[in-house]
Amino acid sequence: MESMRIRFLFAAALCLGLMATALAAPPMTSLRVEVKTHTDKPIERASVIVTFVEGRDYMKLGKKIYTPFELKTNMEGVAKIPPVPQGKIKVQVIAKGYQTFGEIFEVNEPEKTIEVKLNPPQQPYSAHQ
Repeated sequence: MESMRIRFLFAAALCLGLMATALAAPPMTSLRVEVKTHTDKPIERASVIVTFVEGRDYMKLGKKIYTPFELKTNMEGVAKIPPVPQGKIKVQVIAKGYQTFGEIFEVNEPEKTIEVKLNPPQQPYSAHQ
């Protein structure tokens, strides 16, 4: 009878331990995106779109994590994104009068600053010149 009680307590402790690890929040990263011209001048009111590309939420039985953020840069050309899960993220920057930027970054640290330099638009290509 005593061995049954010990087995039950051991199984209960094991289940609680597994539940605690499953309920733990994934590591998060605070992002800061700095948008500048190719001459290092800040670009204000540029649209910054951040989406989480890779990772699964084990609490939702492996459902893909989808956390999109859409922000505008301030006068210093900075957009601060709330904490996102660590892993691969896609950053897109769109500003009037500049080429669109898009790249995938790997984030594994608690805070990360991503510097984006936007180029002026290229001349249109024409086969008739």
